[in-house]
Amino acid sequence: MVALCFASFCRSRSEDEAVGPIVHIVDDDKSFRIAVGRLLEASGFRVISYESGDDILTRLTGSEPGCILLDLQMPGLSGSELQGCLAQKAPLLPIVFLTGQAEIEDSVRAMKAGAEDFLEKHASNKALLGAIERALLQYEKRRTQQDHVHSLHALVAALTPREYQVFDRIVRGKRNKQIAYDLSTSERTVKAHRHSVMEKLGVGSLAEAVSIAERLGLVDPAA
Repeated sequence: MVALCFASFCRSRSEDEAVGPIVHIVDDDKSFRIAVGRLLEASGFRVISYESGDDILTRLTGSEPGCILLDLQMPGLSGSELQGCLAQKAPLLPIVFLTGQAEIEDSVRAMKAGAEDFLEKHASNKALLGAIERALLQYEKRRTQQDHVHSLHALVAALTPREYQVFDRIVRGKRNKQIAYDLSTSERTVKAHRHSVMEKLGVGSLAEAVSIAERLGLVDPAA
């Protein structure tokens, strides 16, 4: 199952990325890094190892597909502290926590902060490879979502300044008459801009336009 997923993952990426995802191992125990690294390389993954939180923050680019295996208890930055830093530096890379002393509170805290999985270090190879498989699928999901958001940004960026003003108001529920008053123009002109906005965004309804604004953080979905 892991091999099939790995092969499918490689085929799904562009040709220059088809060399396979990288599993980043962060652990202060050198023997553990070597043992896990050998297992993963034998399973077809590329592996990069780091001895500390500072080490990965210095060297990680986060530009290639993959995931992170992260020790919970380390000198210096703890796994929990590093998790927050990595969320900023490499938000697409899912984190699988590995620990020799699992605590329920630690597990709950890590999962709430966005960790993909939480395993004890003596977990079976099957369990570890399964967690990596799920993490890589999560990476693909995040990448797809990011690509979609980028495409939406490009659509909105193509609006003229006046079209954007109209867009900003229609997604906040303002009627044409209100928008015309705000912009000191006629309802007829607002309707023309509104039609142009809908065409450029490729949407056929106000609800779809609002959905785009919500995805881009331009309006609060709860408002």
